[in-house]
Amino acid sequence: MSETLRVELGDRAYDIHVGERLLATCGERIAALVPGGKVIIVSDSTVARFYLHRLTNALEDKQIRCRSVIVQPGEGTKSLDAFSSLMETILEQKPDRATTLIALGGGVIGDLTGFAASVLLRGIPFIQIPTTLLSQVDSSVGGKTGINSKFGKNLIGSFYQPLMVLADVTTLATLDKRELLAGYAEMVKYGFINDPEFFHWLDKNGPALLAGDLKLMSHAIVKSCAAKAAIVAADEKEQNIRALLNFGHTFAHALEAETGFSDTLLHGEAVAIGMVMAFKTSVRMGLCPQHDLDSVLSHYEKTGLPSSPLSVKKDWDIERLIEHFTRDKKVANGKLTFILARGIGKAFITQEVNPDLLRDILAQAVAA
Repeated sequence: MSETLRVELGDRAYDIHVGERLLATCGERIAALVPGGKVIIVSDSTVARFYLHRLTNALEDKQIRCRSVIVQPGEGTKSLDAFSSLMETILEQKPDRATTLIALGGGVIGDLTGFAASVLLRGIPFIQIPTTLLSQVDSSVGGKTGINSKFGKNLIGSFYQPLMVLADVTTLATLDKRELLAGYAEMVKYGFINDPEFFHWLDKNGPALLAGDLKLMSHAIVKSCAAKAAIVAADEKEQNIRALLNFGHTFAHALEAETGFSDTLLHGEAVAIGMVMAFKTSVRMGLCPQHDLDSVLSHYEKTGLPSSPLSVKKDWDIERLIEHFTRDKKVANGKLTFILARGIGKAFITQEVNPDLLRDILAQAVAA
């Protein structure tokens, strides 16, 4: 059983397939999209151990010629050095413009592979096969690709849409609880920004979903992808409403930068903490009722989402966090863009956050 969604982007529209055991049967779908019959799979050593053979078998059954490039797992692979090495390795295999890259892995692999596809030979096709919850509900959908710089997260990249996204929910069985929660944070974000009913559904079903109920998981992934697809179709290159998808991310990216974009703090964990900080900022500004923040914190406690930077480390430097804010790619005309909330499901975009209030919010968040 699977469900298919369409990301409506004119001649660059594509399908998102969500369901169980899709990886073993994906050959026919991919063959229909790859007329050249030649693909290069990019994966990391952890994911490849579990799933590379399933993908290559499915492709070879449909006479698709495939090779693979294996990189190291972790956010550190989204660096200039690692990207340069990946490009040289792919070019050694003599791709042409009929070659398709396939990203098999989590958000790091999807971002890295998509960016490579966007610049190789001035652009070749690619397919997303996300294997983590975070990548299935967020990073594989919408065409944002890129790598990190020492100056900040995803500062080097492009908008480049895939040919298809294939989310096999059975691949989530190999994730640990921490990785699941990191993805769940991006899932609950859709409830926070514009769908309070989805948040209430997650509040009721989140614990069972995280415990392994694939029916609930599939429903929530489809719901999340549909929410993102609708926003992307309306604003592909983040000129207005797509910025709502960055709820919590301004805080999150500063925290990630300060931890060196390492496994010390996973992206989804940073987003979870950042969303709490965004709600607290909204309450302090008199925009959001306290009881909505209380509902958010109650949900975090119920599901195990991290709510404080102190859960990661105890010694944060406020000045350095503020410096990371100033380097965020959402700075425009010298002003930092924040996504705040007037309540659960009522997110909005603003550049009117008082710097002194921001400093106070950070001080409270990192006070040991």
